Amino acid sequence: MKDVLTVILGGGRGTRLYPLTKYRAKPAVPLAGKYRLVDIPVSNALNSGLRKIVILTQFNSESLNKHIFRSYKLDTFSDGFVDIIAAEQSIEEASWFEGSADAVRKCIKHFRDPHVKYILILSGDQVYKMDYSRLVNFHIQRKSEITIACNPVVKEETHDLGIMGIDDHFRIKTFIEKPGADAPLDKLAVDFDGTAKYLASMGIYVFTKEVLFELLANNKKADFGKEVIPDAIPVRKTHAFIHNGYWKDIGTIQSFYEENLVFTDPRPPLDLFDENWQFFTRPRYLPLSKFTGSTIDAADIAEGTIVERSRITHSIIGLRSVIGAGTVIEDSIILGNDFYGRNGGDAGRPPLGIGRNCVIRKAIIDKNVHIGDGVQLVNREKISEFENEHCVIRNGIIVIPKNTVIPAGTVI
Repeated sequence: MKDVLTVILGGGRGTRLYPLTKYRAKPAVPLAGKYRLVDIPVSNALNSGLRKIVILTQFNSESLNKHIFRSYKLDTFSDGFVDIIAAEQSIEEASWFEGSADAVRKCIKHFRDPHVKYILILSGDQVYKMDYSRLVNFHIQRKSEITIACNPVVKEETHDLGIMGIDDHFRIKTFIEKPGADAPLDKLAVDFDGTAKYLASMGIYVFTKEVLFELLANNKKADFGKEVIPDAIPVRKTHAFIHNGYWKDIGTIQSFYEENLVFTDPRPPLDLFDENWQFFTRPRYLPLSKFTGSTIDAADIAEGTIVERSRITHSIIGLRSVIGAGTVIEDSIILGNDFYGRNGGDAGRPPLGIGRNCVIRKAIIDKNVHIGDGVQLVNREKISEFENEHCVIRNGIIVIPKNTVIPAGTVI
């Protein structure tokens, strides 16, 4: 795999994940208590034997750049690397990245290593496990110019995805982007164990390097899924690689909430305990978590957490979380803290963390939040959409933005 360059797209705004993306890029959003979304593609690449990895960043990139720098330091005596390529202005090009394809086009000057023959392009906001070496070998064996990783989905899931139609040799013949109710999908169905399914693009592509350069030259196509790939299918040798496994796109507050809580299942579809396929992140050397007189059920608790006489059910509790006595947390995601705060700080703020006798249900608490005693985050009025200085509600899920201070006794 030394002739493969892995390119991870990390520059998008992630507007549908707001307010989690208010201060960070979407790939830097925390996942499963201690990881970041970008750790998924980087870990998959490293486990697949791919050691030449670049991450393209632009929007709110400080925390993402810092995380990559602190997490991934490869052997000095190897030719491997995990590097950041930030959006930059130059004499030739003064504009910023305007889409996935445009980002790659503007960075092509950095991809001209003569030892690289293939370029693997990945998204930085999906949750899945994949051996990319199988994908690359499939591309080589088929003498393909473009290979698109596809995941089988049922018809009800096709409306928000790009759907492929293939022949008996996995050659892509048809592409329908986000098909409507009247789209002719039945002829694209593929049988999987007696069930009709449809091949959805995962936004994972392998290009032969010269072909990628040609497709992006002398045009302004900004997006791979909407422009470059559909235009290339009729004229380029394009194949579908079928990944028949767990794959989820973390694009909205609803999907972020649901896919995080999946990790509390006894056997989640993405196994973080697999020693043969580890998911990596920044080592922090935190102390063991501490519990006093508490009840914990179906919950994942990260390192450095302090829980005092509380009840936590079906929830994710992130790094350095501090939870006061008498508090109840149900069906919620607490992203934790970047540091410990032992006092109230300026202007009489509550201490960092969650105070005493609080009730938190169906909520996402971002990092470094100060929640006073007796606060109730329960969406008592069953509001679907709402926003004020303390919270954002999306699909009935309460989201407390990073660094927010919620005074004691507040009810939301």
